Amino acid sequence: MKVKDILVEFKENPRLGSSPEVLTLTERNGFVRQSDRFNKRLATEDTSKYKLIHQDEFAFNPYLLWAGAIARNCEFIEGVISPLYPTFRVKSGLDPAFAQHFLLSPQMIAKYDSIAFGSVPRRRRSSVQNFLNLSIPALPPLAEQRRIAEILDLNHRISSSLDQEISRLDELEKFSYLKSFGNDPTTTTTQEVAAQGKGSIRTGPFGSQLRHDEFVSEGIAVLGLDNVVANRFQWVKQRFITPEKYDELRRYKVTPGDVLVSIMGTTGRCAIVPDNIPTTINTKHICAITTDHCRILPEFLRASFLWHPSVRQSLMQQTKGAVMAGLNMGIIKKLPLPAPEMSRQLEWVNSLRSIEVLRQELSKKQALCLELSTSLKARAFQGSLSGFLSSSPASVA
Repeated sequence: MKVKDILVEFKENPRLGSSPEVLTLTERNGFVRQSDRFNKRLATEDTSKYKLIHQDEFAFNPYLLWAGAIARNCEFIEGVISPLYPTFRVKSGLDPAFAQHFLLSPQMIAKYDSIAFGSVPRRRRSSVQNFLNLSIPALPPLAEQRRIAEILDLNHRISSSLDQEISRLDELEKFSYLKSFGNDPTTTTTQEVAAQGKGSIRTGPFGSQLRHDEFVSEGIAVLGLDNVVANRFQWVKQRFITPEKYDELRRYKVTPGDVLVSIMGTTGRCAIVPDNIPTTINTKHICAITTDHCRILPEFLRASFLWHPSVRQSLMQQTKGAVMAGLNMGIIKKLPLPAPEMSRQLEWVNSLRSIEVLRQELSKKQALCLELSTSLKARAFQGSLSGFLSSSPASVA
């Protein structure tokens, strides 16, 4: 089978005098109102040349299909989208919800990447013809498609609910910090609370010290923006250098308890290096801070970077007006910070333990949801779901 056996392209313009919702297509959240995405309307007043899309119809962004920017209109009865987006209907005998999960499976996204062309990595284009001619396995019967889609939809709802619970815990932690320290004056700086000795505040290797072609498939790990952008340490994209290269760059080693701050791109994101970190260095995109634990706890420093009003204001002032938001080690060193007594810091950090235990439990459930979703989509892609669903219904209920 090919994609053209399940989707057919169509082009429909809005009716004269109608004013349907203006939508935009996002990589992660599908179709959303343009005004919600950009806080304003970008479309022209005359949308007669825009494309009309109804519920259960599909579209993709030809410049971001390689990243999975294909979506089904699940929420809106109808809307208009950019005329640049190709639009598709699902052929009869196929379930739109199943088609959505199938077309967004990791295996299909890998295929989209293979048909993208262009010299600019983030703007590689995909053609409708190449998309429709992609080979796919035979799909299960309609009844089984619907059953698979119901399971994956339920799994998605559970995962979304867990996301919301984790977000509430983050808000609770923020509220707790502001209640305890939000009015504390900034009487010290990052440099004054850093550990004694050279290199307690450091960025990663610059320029030719570490080139992209020196990354290898295994070895000494290298941390970047993706490890801190969630404001909690996470392993996302694995990057490694050889032990020999590490010997040249060992002064950039991070240690358990270091506070990592993003200083390029999405600046001001913050995470703490976990205790079980292997031998690792950081890139130039993040600044690593080893604190003097007798003056400031890593958890308190991270929270101050993220939530203290005066600290946040200083960070915003330092990046305001730049073509690309960026900080540097000098700015980080001089950043004003509150300096409460250690007893207050300890009391607050200890009060967060129950929140952290609950967050870890929710994260484990979230990982199980992701594992189930990935397994089901992989089996659907391989055409081997029939036996899996009939033999072990309890495992996916």
